Amino acid sequence: MYDAILFDLDGTLIDTESIALVTGMAAFAAHGHDVDEAFMHGLVGKDEPTAAGIIRAALPGVDLQAINLHWRKGFNDGVDAGLALKPGALDLLPALRAPLAIVTSTGREGAHRKLGIAGIAQAFTHVVTLDDVHAPKPDPEPYLLAATLLGVAPSRCLVFEDSETGAEAAHRAGCVVVQVPDMVPSQGRWAHHLAPDLLTGARMAGLL
Repeated sequence: MYDAILFDLDGTLIDTESIALVTGMAAFAAHGHDVDEAFMHGLVGKDEPTAAGIIRAALPGVDLQAINLHWRKGFNDGVDAGLALKPGALDLLPALRAPLAIVTSTGREGAHRKLGIAGIAQAFTHVVTLDDVHAPKPDPEPYLLAATLLGVAPSRCLVFEDSETGAEAAHRAGCVVVQVPDMVPSQGRWAHHLAPDLLTGARMAGLL
């Protein structure tokens, strides 16, 4: 039914968004900015340069370098403590027969580190990261590159995403999109299938 299956990483396959939320809010607070969860949710799915622009616009004069150092240490400590897979991931990945790839807005080093800690690196033929593209999500380039690397047409790719940003990127690339929202609810504007979990989404898309 599909020639390849593409997965976003953070919030889709691994539970990193909850770590980012807690450690991010702590970092902002430590530097005099008490941001709320709604503000943090606005950063979900964004690459780092885009997120930096959002933060600077909302918090003029913010010492973003200091906050990022604080946040990165807290986040890395949380990741090192272990990464939980999202519900259904452990059952879904071995059941899939088409080639699999990761398409993430995380940098190359961070993406491979997370995949290793989560114990799922071996499942994927390719890993497309922020370092591999000129234009990150919501631009379609990351998903178009993944399809090219796998030698398949984008229209023959099924994508699993959690965020609006990622779902838009996959939709604009011409892929079939299953959106499984993580921390931020969605109406599924860019999704062909809106699902509560990975296994339900796979069934909706005809994989299982």
